[in-house]
Amino acid sequence: MNEESKTERSISQEEEPYLAIVEALIFSSETPLTPQRIREILTNLSVRDIRRFVSNLNQQYRKQGRSFEIREIAGGFQMFTLPEYAPYVEKLYENKQRNRLSAKALETLAIIAYKQPITRSEIEEIRGVNVDGVVRTLLSRNLITIAGRAEAPGSPFLYKTTKKFLEYFGLNSLSDLPRLKEIDELIDVEDRTSPYHDKLVKEISPSVLGIKVTVNGDNVKNGNGKR
Repeated sequence: MNEESKTERSISQEEEPYLAIVEALIFSSETPLTPQRIREILTNLSVRDIRRFVSNLNQQYRKQGRSFEIREIAGGFQMFTLPEYAPYVEKLYENKQRNRLSAKALETLAIIAYKQPITRSEIEEIRGVNVDGVVRTLLSRNLITIAGRAEAPGSPFLYKTTKKFLEYFGLNSLSDLPRLKEIDELIDVEDRTSPYHDKLVKEISPSVLGIKVTVNGDNVKNGNGKR
């Protein structure tokens, strides 16, 4: 008996109602649902039980050839469509504009993600342009936050990414970021925007092309991209 079969059989008949409840909770949540939050609703379950249920659900989805899976991002569970269905879901939403990040904002955000904590002047030294407006945008969207002050003249603010950043890019932790070359090596000398933007979209944003599954079925988040 392989490990997958063992895991599937580890769900007893008495546990099957809980399996469905966990699935319904994750499906209905608009944000990544943590095991701790699930335990507040299903108090007799342990974190280990919840992870076992999620693993079992994913095994069922794969066995049934379903178009989605449950992923752990930002410390919680969320449903995503599989990468191969991204082109179709994109077409569904091609006329529905999302408030996406600009190339400049995405580039600045990547620099912060890889160099954090980092000051505004350090970001500008890498990008070669003023980033005041971009930083304000990222702060307003809660993708970055102030992490204190640097021990430097003027005590400038230090910036770091937030949990919202992890959710936006479908990451469970910063360790899931791809190992790229040095940021300044990735930014083209002649054009400091588009080439790097393209690389970021391909390598850093596995879920940015879609939106998450919701109860009404109108919104589906793509798991597009590679980790």
